Amino acid sequence: MATRFSGGKNIAMKVPPHQHEATVRFYRDLLGLEQIGGPAGDAVGFKFGVNNLWIDKVAGTSQAELWLEIVTNDTAEAAATLADAGVVRCDEIENLGTDFDGYWISSPASIIHLVDAKEGSWE
Repeated sequence: MATRFSGGKNIAMKVPPHQHEATVRFYRDLLGLEQIGGPAGDAVGFKFGVNNLWIDKVAGTSQAELWLEIVTNDTAEAAATLADAGVVRCDEIENLGTDFDGYWISSPASIIHLVDAKEGSWE
């Protein structure tokens, strides 16, 4: 079976501590998005259409970053496909734990992507 990729449902906005609360208020109070998670630690989630938008407070950052999720039918095969295309893994940016079937990559435009296993069947 060939490797398949699809956009995942999660979008993570990594924001500096000094912008976190104002960013959460923007999505919650001004836009009125439905809150689906948090406050749990430094992450607050919102329904964002068919996606989930997570606002994560990240110390040591100076500006917001957007991180995207890519799902695949086979993470090992996907890793080989991506490596063959010159895409470098960057797992050191955030620990996913040993039981998680996924890893981090960066696009040519330096956008971080989580590559993980798609739940359910491929159509």
